[in-house]
Amino acid sequence: MHLDKLCVILIILMFFWTGPTRAQEETKVGVELVLLADATGSIDDAEILFQREGYAKAITDQNVISAIKTTIYERIAVTYVEWGDSNSQDIVVGWRIIDSQESAQDFAKELRSHPRKARGYNAIGTALLFGKNLIETNNIWGFRRVIDISADSANNWSGPPIEFARQEIVNAGITINGLAILCRHCSGRPNSYDLELAFRTQIIGGDGAFVITADNAATFADAVRKKLILEIAETTLENMELRN
Repeated sequence: MHLDKLCVILIILMFFWTGPTRAQEETKVGVELVLLADATGSIDDAEILFQREGYAKAITDQNVISAIKTTIYERIAVTYVEWGDSNSQDIVVGWRIIDSQESAQDFAKELRSHPRKARGYNAIGTALLFGKNLIETNNIWGFRRVIDISADSANNWSGPPIEFARQEIVNAGITINGLAILCRHCSGRPNSYDLELAFRTQIIGGDGAFVITADNAATFADAVRKKLILEIAETTLENMELRN
């Protein structure tokens, strides 16, 4: 075949065939979940490991695995990020599909092994927008999309205001949930304001948004477990406690 004719045919084929659509390429999950863990200056290295261990135990808990199986695709996508100041966000574990005890164990193993990198004064607005970007730039389609941020204060010393970040995220159809950390190993309760109230009025937002409190070191993993079940199974704390 003449080279010019071949080129014309190829151009026509390229025009009508654009390859798989984004929806076809994407992995579909019941929930896309960004875990934003506090790694600011008030959290020392021992507390970082303590927090990670709490999440590792929670994600591998059989009740959490059972909650995952109740989602529309029987699987979720999770990433774990530690955040500090506006220039310090570290992806500890990138996006992972969790659909079994084995995949949860793999996530937990990676979570425990990563060195600490994030530090600095609180930049909650930056952390929230970082989570939003992770959701919007991955190759995953989630029936629900959730950012879960833990913090031992509601201060925002640098970066965009929390109010701006929250509005951007809620407008994108993403829910923000919170874990208010009060335990002594995680720096204690602020003296000048109610941390849970600050979470409710300043940070969380979107459909079904809620705050869970980690009251002390002994109950930290249990608080994380409850939070994950609420986020994954889309239930309420009252209903979960009634079932238990």
